[in-house]
Amino acid sequence: MQRTKSIFFKYFFICSAVILISFVCLGAVLLLVSSRYFVGEKRDRLLSNLEKASDEVVQLAAESFSETASGGTDGDDWELDMDLWEREVSQKLRYYSTTDNAALLVFDSSGRLLTSAGDVNTQGFDEKLDTLPQKALSLSETTPTYLESDLEGYFSAARHNAMEKVTVKGVGTVCVVLTAPISAQDESVVSMLRLYLVSAVAVLVLTVVIIYFTTKRLTAPIKEIAEAARKIGNGDFTTKLPEYDITEFNELGEAINDMSLSISSYDKSRGSFVANVSHELRTPMTTIGGFVDGIIDGTIPPSQQKRYLMMVSDEIKRLTRMVKAMLNLAKIESGSTRLVMKPVNILEIAATTLFSFEKRINEKELEIRGLNTDRVMVMADEDLLHQVVYNLLENAIKFVNKGGYIAFEFSENDGVTEISVANSGEGLKEEELALVFNRFYKTDESRGKDSTGVGLGLNIVKSIIRLHDGSIRVTSVEGEYTKFIISLKTANVEKNTQGGEQR
Repeated sequence: MQRTKSIFFKYFFICSAVILISFVCLGAVLLLVSSRYFVGEKRDRLLSNLEKASDEVVQLAAESFSETASGGTDGDDWELDMDLWEREVSQKLRYYSTTDNAALLVFDSSGRLLTSAGDVNTQGFDEKLDTLPQKALSLSETTPTYLESDLEGYFSAARHNAMEKVTVKGVGTVCVVLTAPISAQDESVVSMLRLYLVSAVAVLVLTVVIIYFTTKRLTAPIKEIAEAARKIGNGDFTTKLPEYDITEFNELGEAINDMSLSISSYDKSRGSFVANVSHELRTPMTTIGGFVDGIIDGTIPPSQQKRYLMMVSDEIKRLTRMVKAMLNLAKIESGSTRLVMKPVNILEIAATTLFSFEKRINEKELEIRGLNTDRVMVMADEDLLHQVVYNLLENAIKFVNKGGYIAFEFSENDGVTEISVANSGEGLKEEELALVFNRFYKTDESRGKDSTGVGLGLNIVKSIIRLHDGSIRVTSVEGEYTKFIISLKTANVEKNTQGGEQR
């Protein structure tokens, strides 16, 4: 058996996973943005300080010239005091190194370190080479240039470097390098990330707790609905679900309540149907059994046997009609009946069906009205429509008064044709109008007036009309008439005669 997981677990897990992934993605973005921010900030500050430091290097060189031993006053008699210049550079440029936690290095054109500002040994690097490689010197320009590099192996690890070539009087072209360790940036990023993680964990825990109780509250109605459905499945149709404050659950609860009501009604109808079938079958079978037993045991004299055998024959025919009607009804309601839709002239069906009732019509001296009209075309299954008309006429002739009338009316509007079959007579009581389409329903008067009916004719009519996506209704005035009105789709004769039958 496949293992299943509750909707509570899935919803809780999915929400928690989404939030966790969101925090991770947000942390990654924050780490990337903050790293780029610190790099950009460090780059701008190093370049700005480097530009000022380079100017200081050049200016300090001009101030460090001393007179030569010859005592001349020409410029040629003055030379740069390198020791003084290096001390001045190291002292005065210390500010730029301490500001950025950096070191300021000055290299000559051959890469030899002339002087430095800041404690190089505490700046997080060791010189691996005696001189700065020429390839690293070539990376610098006459304007401040930034690069993140180990300067071709001069440093033990990559660093933030700002480089610029300047011309110093008495020395020539020198390369000024302002360098800072990346570890300082990393520490800032790590500190920010640590703060973010603490905040994220706190928020995540709080969010998970909220999701837990929210999920539990959201899924509670599902358990309640499932329990109600289980009770309904066990036959307890008194179970009713309350209204919920969530639209979807409220709609589901209403659907379950409606289903319970429908099943309860169906269950009662089924019980009533079984009881009615038993009653309707038992009555003729009891009659048949009684008459046959009377003939066998001699209770019925030979002179009367033919008469009673005729009664037995009538009851057998009645049973046959009942079984056939129930089979037809079951076939229609099961959906196994296949409609052969085509344009049908219902006027022609009505006239043909009336001929089959000619004897009974003449016996009751009935007047037929409403057939003096043009053809009336509807889209229907011809055989099933014939059964509808037959059942309606049979019902009308059964209850029409002697010397009365049966009237047809036809009307068409917006693609729908209405056909009504009315008969004069006692009509139906108000409470009977809603019951005439029920199975095995018979009015008290019908039981006394006609014993051939089985109480399924109008129910079959309703099922067939519903199968055609049509409708049927009944109106009646007690003591005057009863009228059945059916609505079917109007047939477009021109279109359908060209295209053949529609199914």
